[in-house]
Amino acid sequence: MQSQIHPLIAPAPGLALQLASHHFGDAGAARKIYVQAGLHADEIPAMLVAVTLKARLRELEAQGRLRAQVVLVSAANPIGLGQAVLGGFIGRFELSSGNNFNRGFPMLFKPVAAAVEDKLTQDGAHNLRVIRAAWREALLAQPPVNAFQSLQQALMLLAHDAEVVLDLHCSREAAMHVYTGDAIWPEVEPLARYLGATASLLALDSGAHSFDEAHSYTWWQLQQEFGARFPIPHGSIAVTVEHRGQRDVTDALAQQDTQALLDYLTHIGAIAGEAPPLPPLPQPATPLAGSEQLVAGAAGLLVYRAQVGERVTAGQPLFDIVDPVEGTRATTVSHADGVFYMGREVRYVKPGDQIGRVSGARAFRTGKLLSP
Repeated sequence: MQSQIHPLIAPAPGLALQLASHHFGDAGAARKIYVQAGLHADEIPAMLVAVTLKARLRELEAQGRLRAQVVLVSAANPIGLGQAVLGGFIGRFELSSGNNFNRGFPMLFKPVAAAVEDKLTQDGAHNLRVIRAAWREALLAQPPVNAFQSLQQALMLLAHDAEVVLDLHCSREAAMHVYTGDAIWPEVEPLARYLGATASLLALDSGAHSFDEAHSYTWWQLQQEFGARFPIPHGSIAVTVEHRGQRDVTDALAQQDTQALLDYLTHIGAIAGEAPPLPPLPQPATPLAGSEQLVAGAAGLLVYRAQVGERVTAGQPLFDIVDPVEGTRATTVSHADGVFYMGREVRYVKPGDQIGRVSGARAFRTGKLLSP
């Protein structure tokens, strides 16, 4: 293992920020895998998985079993790790700007397409190399002006040329689930099986410019632009993995999830060995646009009527909101058949607060499909 330090733009005199990346295997290998955790810095289960994965990768490297370079960023957000307000850890948004750390990544289809149009051939491997080189140049052509942008640039430079990009997160209170692109679902499905994902949510473009979509959607756009004339492979199998909820921090779960990631990497040949047989997929993939996002209609105490991870039916009660003064209850029901895959960890809510999500097979939402 070799570790590298990537300095970020300092937010103030006397302060320094840096990002650490850990590199395993042959840096000149034809294949590259990229894994990061903690882009939302308060999502602790993901970082514990990354720490566990780091130890396992060191063992695999010593055994000579890595068939690809693996780059691991186990704490992807040093800015967020340093943020707190009145004792409360704030890792999802940058306090100085309000920006969500997993939104607004540079979408570089246009400059990359312009740079490669005259360089593409009938050789798909050649086209991969040409596109990745142009992508790097496009990233470097946009100098960051603040710490937030320098973090985004550093992460994209580490990941843009990887064939698999795994962005490890967790939700507030949730079952295991994944987000990925429609076009690459066949390649991602084995990962969802090994992880035991209760929901697999698909979208080409959620409208959020999230880290995974900055990779997978850009490749899809390049395929649409050039695919009729030139072979353009899936250059980045990018997935957001949600390791349950914020309080699901145990060594047992981290070891279980680490093994699932390693089984997937073995399945695709990035690790030498025989992968376990593919487990059943707990639930079929559904469109992200079919995910119902439930909000509180009143202020009060949030009481669960269903278990997170449970399959529910339309009309089934999911929550009661109890008025602590009057004692009255307002019931929130699911409007779709699907998996109740996400809830809210704080048990007091105000009108408009997001309280849960249910996967549904029928797409009905448009615009920005992820929460702010």
